[in-house]
Amino acid sequence: MAFFPMYMDMENLRVLLVGGGAIATEKLEKLVDFTKEITIITKELSLEANTIIKENCLTLHQRAYREGDIDDFDIVIVATDGIELHRSIYEESRGSRVLVNSVDDTAYCDFIFPSYIKKGDLTISFSTSGASPAFAKQIRAYFQNIIPDNIDEFLTEMKRLRTALPKGRERMEKFENMVKEYISKNF
Repeated sequence: MAFFPMYMDMENLRVLLVGGGAIATEKLEKLVDFTKEITIITKELSLEANTIIKENCLTLHQRAYREGDIDDFDIVIVATDGIELHRSIYEESRGSRVLVNSVDDTAYCDFIFPSYIKKGDLTISFSTSGASPAFAKQIRAYFQNIIPDNIDEFLTEMKRLRTALPKGRERMEKFENMVKEYISKNF
Protein backbone atom coordinates (compact mmCIF):
# COMPACT_ATOMS: atom_id res chain seq x y z
CA MET A 1 0.00 0.00 0.00
CA ALA A 2 1.20 3.50 -0.82
CA PHE A 3 1.92 6.19 1.77
CA PHE A 4 -0.54 9.10 1.91
CA PRO A 5 1.07 12.40 0.84
CA MET A 6 0.51 14.94 3.59
CA TYR A 7 1.97 18.32 4.46
CA MET A 8 2.14 19.02 8.18
CA ASP A 9 2.81 22.18 10.19
CA MET A 10 5.80 21.16 12.32
CA GLU A 11 6.32 24.49 14.06
CA ASN A 12 5.12 23.24 17.47
CA LEU A 13 6.07 19.57 17.12
CA ARG A 14 9.03 18.08 18.97
CA VAL A 15 11.28 15.90 16.82
CA LEU A 16 13.80 13.32 18.00
CA LEU A 17 16.51 12.14 15.62
CA VAL A 18 18.37 9.00 16.71
CA GLY A 19 21.69 8.77 14.87
CA GLY A 20 24.44 11.12 13.76
CA GLY A 21 26.02 9.63 10.65
CA ALA A 22 25.63 10.45 6.96
CA ILE A 23 21.99 9.33 6.63
CA ALA A 24 20.99 11.09 9.86
CA THR A 25 22.69 14.23 8.54
CA GLU A 26 20.60 14.05 5.34
CA LYS A 27 17.42 13.85 7.42
CA LEU A 28 18.59 16.70 9.64
CA GLU A 29 19.21 18.90 6.58
CA LYS A 30 15.59 18.34 5.52
CA LEU A 31 14.07 18.75 8.97
CA VAL A 32 15.63 22.17 9.67
CA ASP A 33 13.76 23.52 6.63
CA PHE A 34 10.55 23.02 8.61
CA THR A 35 11.36 23.13 12.36
CA LYS A 36 14.11 23.87 14.85
CA GLU A 37 12.49 21.84 17.66
CA ILE A 38 14.89 18.94 17.08
CA THR A 39 16.80 16.84 19.59
CA ILE A 40 19.55 14.49 18.43
CA ILE A 41 20.67 11.42 20.35
CA THR A 42 23.79 9.73 19.03
CA LYS A 43 27.08 8.29 20.23
CA GLU A 44 28.97 9.38 17.12
CA LEU A 45 28.36 12.60 15.21
CA SER A 46 29.44 13.59 11.71
CA LEU A 47 31.11 16.97 11.26
CA GLU A 48 28.27 18.03 8.95
CA ALA A 49 25.61 17.11 11.53
CA ASN A 50 27.54 18.95 14.22
CA THR A 51 27.63 22.07 12.06
CA ILE A 52 23.85 21.91 11.40
CA ILE A 53 23.19 21.41 15.12
CA LYS A 54 25.31 24.43 16.08
CA GLU A 55 24.00 26.71 13.29
CA ASN A 56 20.37 25.97 14.22
CA CYS A 57 20.78 25.82 18.04
CA LEU A 58 19.46 22.25 18.20
CA THR A 59 19.70 19.99 21.26
CA LEU A 60 22.35 17.24 21.25
CA HIS A 61 22.74 14.32 23.66
CA GLN A 62 25.92 12.51 22.70
CA ARG A 63 25.12 9.06 24.08
CA ALA A 64 23.31 5.84 23.16
CA TYR A 65 19.53 5.75 22.88
CA ARG A 66 17.71 4.61 26.05
CA GLU A 67 14.21 3.22 26.32
CA GLY A 68 11.88 6.07 27.20
CA ASP A 69 13.79 8.69 25.19
CA ILE A 70 10.81 8.99 22.83
CA ASP A 71 8.58 10.28 25.63
CA ASP A 72 7.47 13.90 25.08
CA PHE A 73 8.30 13.77 21.36
CA ASP A 74 5.79 13.89 18.51
CA ILE A 75 8.02 12.51 15.76
CA VAL A 76 10.98 10.15 15.97
CA ILE A 77 13.41 9.47 13.12
CA VAL A 78 15.71 6.50 13.59
CA ALA A 79 18.71 6.81 11.27
CA THR A 80 21.19 4.17 12.41
CA ASP A 81 22.65 0.96 11.04
CA GLY A 82 21.05 -1.08 13.85
CA ILE A 83 17.90 -2.77 12.55
CA GLU A 84 17.20 -4.04 16.06
CA LEU A 85 17.16 -0.47 17.37
CA HIS A 86 14.77 0.52 14.57
CA ARG A 87 12.40 -2.32 15.52
CA SER A 88 12.72 -1.62 19.24
CA ILE A 89 11.93 2.10 18.97
CA TYR A 90 9.03 1.42 16.59
CA GLU A 91 7.54 -1.15 18.99
CA GLU A 92 8.10 1.21 21.92
CA SER A 93 6.06 3.86 20.10
CA ARG A 94 3.03 1.61 19.53
CA GLY A 95 0.13 2.68 21.69
CA SER A 96 1.40 6.26 21.80
CA ARG A 97 0.82 9.18 19.47
CA VAL A 98 4.50 9.26 18.44
CA LEU A 99 5.07 8.91 14.69
CA VAL A 100 8.19 6.96 13.73
CA ASN A 101 10.33 6.90 10.62
CA SER A 102 12.96 4.18 10.43
CA VAL A 103 15.31 5.13 7.62
CA ASP A 104 15.46 2.52 4.84
CA ASP A 105 13.05 0.18 6.66
CA THR A 106 9.40 0.85 5.78
CA ALA A 107 8.28 -2.05 8.01
CA TYR A 108 9.02 0.22 10.99
CA CYS A 109 7.62 3.45 9.56
CA ASP A 110 4.47 5.43 10.19
CA PHE A 111 5.63 7.86 7.50
CA ILE A 112 8.44 8.26 4.99
CA PHE A 113 10.47 11.22 3.81
CA PRO A 114 9.74 12.20 0.23
CA SER A 115 12.31 13.73 -2.02
CA TYR A 116 11.27 17.36 -2.27
CA ILE A 117 11.90 20.78 -3.73
CA LYS A 118 11.40 23.84 -1.52
CA LYS A 119 11.52 27.34 -2.94
CA GLY A 120 9.94 29.78 -0.50
CA ASP A 121 6.30 28.77 -0.04
CA LEU A 122 6.41 26.24 -2.86
CA THR A 123 7.09 22.69 -1.75
CA ILE A 124 6.80 19.82 -4.21
CA SER A 125 7.39 16.28 -3.06
CA PHE A 126 8.14 13.07 -4.92
CA SER A 127 7.67 9.61 -3.49
CA THR A 128 7.73 6.03 -4.68
CA SER A 129 6.34 4.80 -1.30
CA GLY A 130 9.79 3.47 -0.53
CA ALA A 131 10.10 1.39 -3.73
CA SER A 132 12.96 3.47 -5.14
CA PRO A 133 14.29 6.50 -3.25
CA ALA A 134 16.91 6.82 -6.02
CA PHE A 135 14.15 7.37 -8.60
CA ALA A 136 12.41 9.95 -6.41
CA LYS A 137 15.73 11.77 -6.01
CA GLN A 138 16.39 11.84 -9.76
CA ILE A 139 12.93 13.04 -10.72
CA ARG A 140 13.21 15.76 -8.08
CA ALA A 141 16.49 16.90 -9.64
CA TYR A 142 14.82 17.03 -13.04
CA PHE A 143 11.99 19.28 -11.80
CA GLN A 144 14.36 21.38 -9.68
CA ASN A 145 15.86 22.68 -12.92
CA ILE A 146 12.46 23.56 -14.41
CA ILE A 147 11.02 25.69 -11.59
CA PRO A 148 11.83 29.38 -12.11
CA ASP A 149 13.94 31.18 -9.53
CA ASN A 150 11.32 33.94 -9.24
CA ILE A 151 8.56 31.57 -8.10
CA ASP A 152 8.72 32.85 -4.52
CA GLU A 153 8.12 36.45 -5.65
CA PHE A 154 5.05 35.32 -7.57
CA LEU A 155 3.69 33.30 -4.63
CA THR A 156 4.32 36.17 -2.21
CA GLU A 157 2.18 38.42 -4.42
CA MET A 158 -0.51 35.74 -4.67
CA LYS A 159 -0.54 35.43 -0.86
CA ARG A 160 -0.86 39.20 -0.50
CA LEU A 161 -3.75 39.32 -2.94
CA ARG A 162 -5.58 36.49 -1.15
CA THR A 163 -5.82 38.67 1.93
CA ALA A 164 -6.58 41.88 -0.01
CA LEU A 165 -9.26 40.76 -2.47
CA PRO A 166 -12.72 39.65 -1.39
CA LYS A 167 -13.54 35.96 -1.82
CA GLY A 168 -15.72 34.92 -4.70
CA ARG A 169 -15.84 33.90 -8.33
CA GLU A 170 -14.17 37.10 -9.55
CA ARG A 171 -11.14 36.52 -7.30
CA MET A 172 -10.89 32.87 -8.34
CA GLU A 173 -10.94 33.83 -12.03
CA LYS A 174 -8.32 36.54 -11.45
CA PHE A 175 -6.03 34.04 -9.71
CA GLU A 176 -6.53 31.43 -12.44
CA ASN A 177 -5.61 33.98 -15.10
CA MET A 178 -2.57 35.21 -13.15
CA VAL A 179 -1.29 31.65 -12.74
CA LYS A 180 -1.86 30.80 -16.41
CA GLU A 181 0.01 33.95 -17.46
CA TYR A 182 2.89 33.22 -15.06
CA ILE A 183 3.22 29.66 -16.30
CA SER A 184 3.09 30.66 -19.98
CA LYS A 185 5.87 33.24 -19.44
CA ASN A 186 8.13 31.16 -17.18
CA PHE A 187 7.85 27.52 -18.23
